[in-house]
Amino acid sequence: MSTAVDPLAEALSAGLDAIGLAVPCAVRAKLMAHLDLLAKWNATFNLTAIRDRAQMVSHHLLDSLCVARYVRPGPMLDVGSGGGMPGVCLAIWAQAAMPDLQVTVLDANHKKAAFLRQAKITLDLPNLEVSGERVEEFRPAHRFRQIVSRAFSDLVEFFQLTRHLGGDAAEFPPAGTEWLAMKGVMPHEEIAHLPPQCRLAHVHRLQVPGLAAERHLVVMHAQD
Repeated sequence: MSTAVDPLAEALSAGLDAIGLAVPCAVRAKLMAHLDLLAKWNATFNLTAIRDRAQMVSHHLLDSLCVARYVRPGPMLDVGSGGGMPGVCLAIWAQAAMPDLQVTVLDANHKKAAFLRQAKITLDLPNLEVSGERVEEFRPAHRFRQIVSRAFSDLVEFFQLTRHLGGDAAEFPPAGTEWLAMKGVMPHEEIAHLPPQCRLAHVHRLQVPGLAAERHLVVMHAQD
């Protein structure tokens, strides 16, 4: 008796293999469950402009997981998480790959924060915390080793709005908190306007399977 093959699950598996991520079947199933939940809520709450589920695989799931190789254990903050990209995707991946990763997703939009809370419950993600506060007013009990954003703002605003949430090298050796900004085309002008308190560490060119567009990850550190 043949079993029907889900083309979206097949596309996700092929994309993960192309990225080079060894992801167990249970984690792949949970990633697809996140896509299902996102598509369901998106019909009512407009969480993302992308409504085609096949595009969601490449533009959301795989795009988020392309940064996994640059993630470090410890506390991570995803600013302006929206539909959970990349924070929820990374929390799902980390359950098998990096148990010491604790992800906080932050979004001041009430509907998006409600979706993120539902995702935490539905997907059973004890390594995920959700906050609906504005980033300027967010005062957690600890600082973050990494702070990530995807289409949240330009580099300067991203760093300045979250500077109070990062720690120094004594707390997170060797260089303190890393700011990870997920970008499309190379943001030369934004980089040129970085303030003296922010140091460019690396720019990684990303290859996202199924996404015919430039993607870059800009890594920054704070400096005195």
